[in-house]
Amino acid sequence: MSEKFDAIVVGAGPAGTSAAFSMAKAGLNVLLIERGEYPGSKNVMGGILYRHQMEEIIPGFYKEAPLERPVIEQRFWMLGEESVFTSGYKGLEWAKEPYNNFTVLRAKFDQWYASKAVEQGALLINETVVRECIVEDGRVIGVRTDRPDGDVYADVVVLADGVNSLLAKSLGFHKEFKPSEVALAVMEVINLPAEKIEDRFNLEPNQGTTIEIFGDATKGVLGTGFIYTNKESINIGVGATLSGMIKQKMRPYDLLEYLKKHPLVRPLIRGGEAAEYAAHLIPEGGYHSMPKIVGNGVVVVGDAGQMVNGVHREGSNMAMTAGRLAAETIVLAKEANDFSENMLDTYRIRLLESFVGQDLKKYKDATHTFEEHPQYFKDYLPMINKAASQFFTIDGTPKKEKQKKIMKSMTEGRSKLGMFQDIYRAWKVMK
Repeated sequence: MSEKFDAIVVGAGPAGTSAAFSMAKAGLNVLLIERGEYPGSKNVMGGILYRHQMEEIIPGFYKEAPLERPVIEQRFWMLGEESVFTSGYKGLEWAKEPYNNFTVLRAKFDQWYASKAVEQGALLINETVVRECIVEDGRVIGVRTDRPDGDVYADVVVLADGVNSLLAKSLGFHKEFKPSEVALAVMEVINLPAEKIEDRFNLEPNQGTTIEIFGDATKGVLGTGFIYTNKESINIGVGATLSGMIKQKMRPYDLLEYLKKHPLVRPLIRGGEAAEYAAHLIPEGGYHSMPKIVGNGVVVVGDAGQMVNGVHREGSNMAMTAGRLAAETIVLAKEANDFSENMLDTYRIRLLESFVGQDLKKYKDATHTFEEHPQYFKDYLPMINKAASQFFTIDGTPKKEKQKKIMKSMTEGRSKLGMFQDIYRAWKVMK
């Protein structure tokens, strides 16, 4: 191992590997440090990879990457205790190259992605914990690891060590995040034969479906569930704000079991064999919770910078873009031999101008609003299911009278003014 690198990247998830790959490709001497046994062993996400952002880093990656299924359908469920109101889109154009998005298994994909960074010249070190950043005269000059003689130096350090980054926190970039600013997600990989998956989800071979589930999946707490189809397995999971789980005294594993046993979910996974279980904290605070992401000799990317769009369940695409933009800025800094905060701030500016910053800013108040007003998930989602049940039940009641009954049931226990205020509030944070 070289004692001095151009850049050290801490964390081999989508953000860190994107940064390492892009810098190594540009000719920088890069060290990529991963605490797990291999990249992907500690990383958890639902399992959706967004093609466009990955294509910007490795054009044509889908021709060799270990992907599961191209996503040709996205469904949205408003789940009740015994019902579901569904919407979504299915497009066969997504089944053709270059495709749209893909389902992935992180253990496979992250190893492949890190190997591509290594091919570009990055040095990957696994099973190594970075204990702290080495700071000298107010500038980060390296990292201290848990290995003997484990101090390693670099011109710049990229922190991609995940939500509630301890390294960023030790630098004073953020305080301890509140329970309302993070979600706890749990997921299980369930093995099923390909033909059963295709039959149950109405798919052809090499086609995939995602189902985002709202409502009863989290028992009214702010959060979502999901079901994603792989080649021969299904990813099923649920996530809710940590504050909501604490208030309702929920245990994440119990919430996942509740979803798996739901009468409308159970048939989709029946006969499957549990292969893997994982739990993970996800940043939910968004724009308002973003920490400082640039300092002298250091930048922060991905989950460590709260770069997750909770409304659209996007994170890996934001992480990859942040890693790439950080790398491009560091390459410029290397050319200028200037790794000051002022120089590296180009990364922050470009990030906020990109879709990452714009989307985070667009939904900056969404999580807080829905957290502070639980009626949206607790009352309104069940109300939608009840209204749909009444409307589609053919019982001889004239439609005009049926509509009046539905409107009356929707306003029971609440004022019309209150409802309009709730609608306006939701529109305002989502517009």
